[in-house]
Amino acid sequence: MTAERDIKLKSIAYIDDLEQWREGFSFYIPVSIRFSETDMFGHVNNVSPFIYFEEARIEYLKSVGLFMQNNENEGNEGIPIVADLQCDYHQQIFFNEQLKMYVKVNHMGTTSLDIHYMAINEQDRVCLTGRGRIVYVNPETGKPLPLSDEMRTALK
Repeated sequence: MTAERDIKLKSIAYIDDLEQWREGFSFYIPVSIRFSETDMFGHVNNVSPFIYFEEARIEYLKSVGLFMQNNENEGNEGIPIVADLQCDYHQQIFFNEQLKMYVKVNHMGTTSLDIHYMAINEQDRVCLTGRGRIVYVNPETGKPLPLSDEMRTALK
């Protein structure tokens, strides 16, 4: 089954070629749908995917050495801040389902990253897609900071 049959391309403005876009992902985390993440209709509540996006994004940034805790990243003057976030829902997701929550950097700007997300269910169907802009800012001033060469290298 191709990804094009899973979801309607014209409904996803940030994806030009779904097959090519899907092939660009390599990093993912497993997500087990908890009962508390469902709504009164039995499927995943519309806010829950944003939690999955956050978990995947943090694990991805940790995996490339860009999300440190307890001042482990000495000398790094900035922090990543979510500037916008969107989600497109393509398949219903239910309690106890297992997902692969993929994340990748789609584009790097001077001070920001455009990060894309994709959730695949156990039938290998795309059930969620999303994107968000992360801006690297100085925590004292709130002003954007340029991404360092080291960051750019780690995120490629």
